[in-house]
Amino acid sequence: MNYTVQQITEITNAQVIGDKSLVVKNIAYDSRIIYSIKNTAFVAINTHKNSGEKFIEAAIDRGINIIISEHEYPQFENITWIIVKNSVDFLQQLAKHHFENSHLRSIGITGSNGKTILKEWLYQCLWNEFPTVKSPKSFNSQIGLPLSLLQINDSHELGIFEVGISHPNEMEKLENIFHPQIGLLTHIGTAHAANFSSEEELIDEKIKLFKDSEVIIYNGDHSLVEEKIKKLYADKKLISYGLKNKNQVFIKKNTKDENIIVDYFGEEISFPAHQRDESTLTNATALITVLKELQVENKKIVEKINLLKAVEMRLEAIEGIKGNIVINDSFNLDLDSLKTALQFLNEYNKPKKSLVLTDIVGVSTNSQELYEEVSELVNEQHFDSVFLIGDEISKYSELFKSKTYTFIDTKELIESKHLSEIENQIILLKGARKFEIEKLKDILELRKHDTVLEINLNAILHNINYHKSLLKPQTKMMAMVKANAYGLGSYEISEFLQHHHIDYLGVAFADEGVELRKKGITTPIVVMNPEQHSYQTIIEYNLEPEIYSFRVLELFYEAVQKSGYDKKYPIHIKLETGMHRLGFKGFELDQLSETLSSKNLKVQSMFSHLSSSDVPEEKEFTFNQLKTFDKNSSYLIEKLGYAPIRHILNSSGITSYTDHQYDMVRIGIGMLGESPNPQIQKQLQSVVSFKTVISQISMVEDGESVGYSRRFKTDHLTKIATIPVGYADGIPRLIGNQVGSLGVNKTLAPIVGNICMDMMMLNVDHVPNVKEGDMVTVFNAKPSLKEFADYCKTITYEVLTSISPRVKRIYIKD
Repeated sequence: MNYTVQQITEITNAQVIGDKSLVVKNIAYDSRIIYSIKNTAFVAINTHKNSGEKFIEAAIDRGINIIISEHEYPQFENITWIIVKNSVDFLQQLAKHHFENSHLRSIGITGSNGKTILKEWLYQCLWNEFPTVKSPKSFNSQIGLPLSLLQINDSHELGIFEVGISHPNEMEKLENIFHPQIGLLTHIGTAHAANFSSEEELIDEKIKLFKDSEVIIYNGDHSLVEEKIKKLYADKKLISYGLKNKNQVFIKKNTKDENIIVDYFGEEISFPAHQRDESTLTNATALITVLKELQVENKKIVEKINLLKAVEMRLEAIEGIKGNIVINDSFNLDLDSLKTALQFLNEYNKPKKSLVLTDIVGVSTNSQELYEEVSELVNEQHFDSVFLIGDEISKYSELFKSKTYTFIDTKELIESKHLSEIENQIILLKGARKFEIEKLKDILELRKHDTVLEINLNAILHNINYHKSLLKPQTKMMAMVKANAYGLGSYEISEFLQHHHIDYLGVAFADEGVELRKKGITTPIVVMNPEQHSYQTIIEYNLEPEIYSFRVLELFYEAVQKSGYDKKYPIHIKLETGMHRLGFKGFELDQLSETLSSKNLKVQSMFSHLSSSDVPEEKEFTFNQLKTFDKNSSYLIEKLGYAPIRHILNSSGITSYTDHQYDMVRIGIGMLGESPNPQIQKQLQSVVSFKTVISQISMVEDGESVGYSRRFKTDHLTKIATIPVGYADGIPRLIGNQVGSLGVNKTLAPIVGNICMDMMMLNVDHVPNVKEGDMVTVFNAKPSLKEFADYCKTITYEVLTSISPRVKRIYIKD
């Protein structure tokens, strides 16, 4: 986009206060991830859940001087204000105008599942055929779609955009903004189905997007979809794809160890495939159908499919050597993905940072213009060091203001030893695939163990937002990060949560809070089990203790007095309501209020804990706990003369007893995607994936034994896989000897023999196409975390907190 402030106000009927001649080329919506301030306006998006106007000051502090808002704040000087009636309507109006005046060919993708995968596949296949723009990440909502459309510029010939809805009557508004020439409908499934009265209503809503499309490409395996598309859009060009041969494009041959053959209107297209699950093959037929519609030749289609990377489209954050954090985005490189990586970089707190950047390959744009834009983006990040790899980008090294080094290839950078000198920085690896800069990750990462625990940060945010959707907008949220954030890494998780404005963090012991403070976490931290020897430390590091008895209250107050702290120190009062663990009882409240009134302390919150909110049979007991808490906390408020924050709901309490949310709730395992309620579980995303690889596969003769103590003996020639994970990694020995199974090539393979300290063995006789080096899933989808916990005869909390520190944690954003 490229508009003056005056033009924007004319398009949207907005009011301007300030300089009308300023030019806007980018719109930022999140003050935390502004990667460029040049020609950038910040839009303060107001929704029923949140107000973006409270972040205006943060955007101005970053250097933004154009603010789009529903209100003016005259205390900020030298700011140009675009005043709008409704921030979301403003975005949609501007995006509609921008799209309708863009003259580009457009593809609109909607459906329940597979939208992002197909968008990314299409982009990978088409970006070097046509100058192409696409939705970033999964931007497909009432706000995300307009922001995506505003990325279109005059050089783009093709646009690929996701369109997502979650409630009835949303698509009509989105179709008014964006009416694609080619409409692509992916799989219709259960995502958001709970918000619709029937599957029929869901389909009706989705296909409204195609009202003005010239071509509609849809999954014909779904009979109701086919029926509705043909009835409503009989006058359009319709193409069905899928696995069944009734479709115009279908899988004709899928034989083990042979190429997949797709039939496209009687024409055969053959290609190899490593993944042959139904969803991947269905997506492949959709991809081929769109490419053929865009006149891509068969030979090129096969070449492009062979080059497709596994679409996890993710950024990895890995603990590096010498106190570094390594952000690995070495999958692809274009301007859009560079902007995304720089946004991700801004979520980290490290003051120093370095960048490895390669040539941008396969772009027909003028090189001088391209690298001028790249260098502008990079220069605004103030990197300590920039390492440029490739002949082309090296020609423009003088454009980069940081200390800049140039290299012909990745090997030359490795041999230079420059990277080994970096300490306590965040290092972004961003490169085109041909440069293989993932080799740098292998050198820079701290742990080399093939066994990894992957933590999906976006899934954590999704789960938090789902729980928040059940709450009132003003209800605060405390995230529990005790026990190393349930084994996932307390600092990494806390920093991510702090970035997303969590209200409180909860730890068990003072040491956990101190570690977070030392690493730069400033969010309020409650210590749930403050030990007597830690009181001075709590005060020194501005932590807030739980107070559960008169003894603790007196001892902590003594520590406050000794420290010289001259304000009212914040404390959190625990009330006993029936769990009989810790807390003040009802008969102690008069004495408690009198004691508190005589001390220089402030009750920041009062709370209790539900013992059985996850047990439906214990509802009566839980309601009694809630009743007791309400009575005792109300009484204490009356006695104190002011109203502290009140909170009692944990993760299962949020979903089962929402009416008792009070002023704050506490989220723990729900944040990690686990719920005892099957309906809630469907709404959550899996956060943790524990993975390893097959070290060796052996054919073990009939009657031979496997492992220590000869606990397993074969009864036929058996294929046995050894994997490098054992009880020292947190795998309990009790799930050996065919009690538990792990996932290999989407097939469950039983554990055989005793589990060793560092290894275990699997029976992979029945696993298709198994080979050494294949990935093994300890838990994620198959088996799930809950299924794995069931093998272990325990709960998911214990499984996660038992995973050894030697297992490498990788933090990803899809």
